[in-house]
Amino acid sequence: MSRVWVVLLAVLLASAPAGLAQKKKGPATRSVAGEVTAADDKGVVGAVVQLKDTKTKQVRSFYTQEHGHYYFNGLSPDIDYELTASFEGAGSPTKTLSTFDSRKDAVINLKLNPKK
Repeated sequence: MSRVWVVLLAVLLASAPAGLAQKKKGPATRSVAGEVTAADDKGVVGAVVQLKDTKTKQVRSFYTQEHGHYYFNGLSPDIDYELTASFEGAGSPTKTLSTFDSRKDAVINLKLNPKK
């Protein structure tokens, strides 16, 4: 009977490090950042960047900071997002952050078309 316990104990000790090494991972997220520029390629401070979740249709907004920079984090890698920018009547074409884009920290720059 004691030999069975020794073998069982050896098996438990051998498998313990593997079990301890497996950490629970939180949900994977990604981010997107970039710069909003005007037709003259200068950064636009105060432009509104909208990020639309194509699954839920929820929209998040960000006012660009110095040099026209914006940033969104906590994004799901399993959802496509659409990005647009606007400022004083000028707007950018829509760009998509796709599920096929595997970057954890994507960079998507937006350029405003001149006002019509």
